[in-house]
Amino acid sequence: MGPVSQSDYARAEPSTASPSGKLKGNIMQGREIFNGKGVCYYCHGIDGYLYRIPRLEAGTAALIAKLNPPPPDLRNPDVLRLKTNKERAHAIREGHPGTGMFPDRTLTDQDLADTLLYLALIRKDPHPEQ
Repeated sequence: MGPVSQSDYARAEPSTASPSGKLKGNIMQGREIFNGKGVCYYCHGIDGYLYRIPRLEAGTAALIAKLNPPPPDLRNPDVLRLKTNKERAHAIREGHPGTGMFPDRTLTDQDLADTLLYLALIRKDPHPEQ
């Protein structure tokens, strides 16, 4: 199978299970979660662009600016330490030790599947299910 295009991601089915029993992600829902209730964009930037930080309260912005190590560029797979969706899902649910990534147990399994597919899109991953 060759590289996956953005249009392939756009065809992802919402809220259904694949034959393997895994939930399929919905790219647009994933984007909404990333830039909304998941608050990923606070640290990783709107749509994953580190330089596109939203307007935040001064105290929140100051805390994020002090993170060491700083949040990684989610659009650059070469700098990402987490290499599988299992690792990414664990970091989202449980936090990522040694970083400012805090746990988020409010996302549903479908929210997580949607977010993982969106993350695959922004890093241009040809194998989004891994």
